Amino acid sequence: MLFPKTLDYYQIQLTVMLESERYGEAIELLRFLLQCQGQEERHYEEWQSLLDWLEAAFPYALQDKYINESQAYEEDIGEQEMARQLANTKLQEDPEYAGKLLHRVMHEPLSEATLLALEQLSHFEGDEVDYALTDWVQNPGIHPILQFRTLQTLRRRGVQGAVELKRGPQNIVVEIDNVPLQNNDFPSQIAQVLERVAEHTETHEPTLYYFAQELWEQFIMSVYGSEAYYAILSGEDGILDLWAGALHQTVSETLNGTRNEEETRAMYGITESMRFQFEQAYRMLNGFAGKPQ
Repeated sequence: MLFPKTLDYYQIQLTVMLESERYGEAIELLRFLLQCQGQEERHYEEWQSLLDWLEAAFPYALQDKYINESQAYEEDIGEQEMARQLANTKLQEDPEYAGKLLHRVMHEPLSEATLLALEQLSHFEGDEVDYALTDWVQNPGIHPILQFRTLQTLRRRGVQGAVELKRGPQNIVVEIDNVPLQNNDFPSQIAQVLERVAEHTETHEPTLYYFAQELWEQFIMSVYGSEAYYAILSGEDGILDLWAGALHQTVSETLNGTRNEEETRAMYGITESMRFQFEQAYRMLNGFAGKPQ
């Protein structure tokens, strides 16, 4: 079955993909969602109907997706400038517009509108937005992904310095200047965990790899700056192997409904001496995904 806490996130991602005309990515996501078990029948009907329409209306969407990715970097600067101009126009039309966006981010549930509000806030000038977001992001109880997205917004706005965040029992300090803005900005060890999973799944179990990639990206955002995050950055092969094995195990159970822990540990070379750390990583991934322990 699909992780309870991630279903809404995927629905948001799907909406964003469609609104930005990223049809190839939407097709891939819908194909993946249809293979997940345990959801309400109405979800499958909606996903299948949308997939049928996309495949009929945009038969070359997947091919276009890879062509567009090669052009994305070149277009990014122009798009950011356009977004900045649009934000300033909105502010001229409505002097309270920035305040309305801040209210949406701080007081409404995580949704597509929340993420879009953060994107718009990254383009406004003025210290008021900086102060408001910096104070708010340090409050306990904020959704960890929204917290990380807010840190990215602060960095895009040029805010410098450190903030202290509450993550469960931990108090962690994050330097805003160092917050990654995209996946390849993270230290190489983060990608190396996923590369290990790819070695065992990308060819023979592409659905598992796709889900592992999505879950890992979200999980890393949620633990950024924590003890677990820096443990992964130690770069030791055994640490990377046990996180890759825990990620594989978590996703495999979701998709296949079976738990073959010994097989997974053997696959990733996780010895008996590393078993306790493996189980800790596995519990953290399951906890983030909202699965019962």
